[in-house]
Amino acid sequence: MNLQNQISEAILKNRAIPKQEDVRGPYYRDTTAIIHSSAFRRLKHKTQVFFAPSNDHICTRMEHCLHVASIASTICRGLGLDSELAWAIGMGHDLGHTPFGHTGEKILSAKMQHAGFPPFEHEINSLRVVDFLTDQGKGMNLTYAVRDGIICHNGEHLVKSIQPTFTERNLSDITTKKGLLPATYEAAVVRFSDTIAYLGRDFEDACRLGLAKKEDLPDDVAKNLGTRNAQIIDTLVVDVINHSSKAEGISFSDEVFPAVQTMIAFNYQSIYKSPLLEGYERYFTRLFTLILDYLNYLLDSYGFDEHLYAQEKNMLAMGFYQHLMDMQQAYLVHDGNLDRLVFDYVAGMSDNFCLDCANEILKPEHLNDTIEQSLTGKWFDAR
Repeated sequence: MNLQNQISEAILKNRAIPKQEDVRGPYYRDTTAIIHSSAFRRLKHKTQVFFAPSNDHICTRMEHCLHVASIASTICRGLGLDSELAWAIGMGHDLGHTPFGHTGEKILSAKMQHAGFPPFEHEINSLRVVDFLTDQGKGMNLTYAVRDGIICHNGEHLVKSIQPTFTERNLSDITTKKGLLPATYEAAVVRFSDTIAYLGRDFEDACRLGLAKKEDLPDDVAKNLGTRNAQIIDTLVVDVINHSSKAEGISFSDEVFPAVQTMIAFNYQSIYKSPLLEGYERYFTRLFTLILDYLNYLLDSYGFDEHLYAQEKNMLAMGFYQHLMDMQQAYLVHDGNLDRLVFDYVAGMSDNFCLDCANEILKPEHLNDTIEQSLTGKWFDAR
């Protein structure tokens, strides 16, 4: 099966700022821009589902992006589509995710709505990252096709088939992922690949952490998809390749799709709603509240006075000041104000950096250094 997009290549390869393309081609060039970005680097320390920084075998957000890109590229090869376009979308699709996965997204969304903003959606924020927040407000200047695929990737909204729109729109005007359909087959493939990538991997991670057992998997899932992540991926990749068509679009088969629905429902109840993850939500809510309140206090009280930030004597205050100086003018041009700056700053944090920020607020490292230099402080219990 060879599918072909019913939209011009000129539209798909268009950039906001025209570039003379080089030997890489437009989509592979987009991939390299994504890989070299700070936002992509931070994904290695961002939660996929389980917050487990000391366990090297638990999937991180960066690994998930690599999985999605490789699965999407494979499906596109089977359908005669552009695997380089799929790879670029897959690598960039989650750049806008918060620290601590969907739990962090839920918390930040509530905080933003309380402040009068629309709900936070990482799909929309991923486009904001590549269009604006990267490179001190310059963005990555990606092609239209990759930008469209990033904002439309919503793999959590399961459907049996997707027919692309093959239409151009102003992506910057989109404020919600609800009802979004991609413009290309490749972007639709990435959306399916997002689901395929997390379905079995989340279950295997849950088994590794003792939240689930392989024998707990529903019988129809084990029979139709498999019991291991590799089996599940292979089954679903082959199924999508064999059952996608011009008439159906990118599609699961009638036989396999019910098993996918069953496994997602099983994962939701056994993993995503588990006491472990719900316990994290209470803790991370306190963590986000602490950091957001502190940064807003700094901005409201100190404005752009470097001396006042320095008096805080912690790395977070000075790092935030530098970010404020780097991005101030870009925000005024792009947003017309600085209202979202603190929320964007927190959304971009890795899990580890977020935890370090809390330490800096509550017990800055300079205090530890001072105590270590004082025998009285270090040995107070021996006086």
